[in-house]
Amino acid sequence: MRYLKVLVEPDGRGAFHPLGEELTEDPSIERRAIHHIELLDDDTVLLFAEASGSKERYERIMEGSPHVTSYLTAGEDRWMAVSQFEPTEAVRRGLELQRESLLVVETPIRFTSDDHLEITYLGTDETFSKLYEYAEEMEHLTFDVLKTGDYEGDRSTFDRMITARQEEVLETAVDLGYYREPRRASLEDIGEAVGISPGTVGEHLRKAEERVFTELVH
Repeated sequence: MRYLKVLVEPDGRGAFHPLGEELTEDPSIERRAIHHIELLDDDTVLLFAEASGSKERYERIMEGSPHVTSYLTAGEDRWMAVSQFEPTEAVRRGLELQRESLLVVETPIRFTSDDHLEITYLGTDETFSKLYEYAEEMEHLTFDVLKTGDYEGDRSTFDRMITARQEEVLETAVDLGYYREPRRASLEDIGEAVGISPGTVGEHLRKAEERVFTELVH
């Protein structure tokens, strides 16, 4: 089995679906990850996602959307949402490809800072060829391969090594340039981005670094 890590972004539009576009354009909502997505037998999509920001604004958008069948939310700072909605043709075809072939999506699917999707697929070269064909047929879609190779099923992942909060702080530190030379961000900068004190940022980074480095040397 092989893996294929790609960056998928809409070309000329704000999102892959009108509902996602409305959520993306609202500055009070930050979409973070998709933990599950599935095309149901009634041709609607079931989505389990993670976000932060104004949950109230999210709920108002969902209530007013003609595409949404049902939804529910839970949590506060980083909250979770389950939704059922009608797909666009492009979304439906992509999920059909996943359902009808040996193509597997490794979750969570991450949103980048530009609200594009970073997706890791698992499968064979044959299934990846079908994925390439799908991407070429889709208008308003940019599909960039970031990395590919043989998949090691027993490899350690950050999800197993560190907590969700530590992962958030570590990802923010990397994005802001904390680990670059010369350093481009401070603990204060990271704390402001994630809403915690610089001291707490330092504590999260130390714990995450200890667990990651321990895993690498054992």
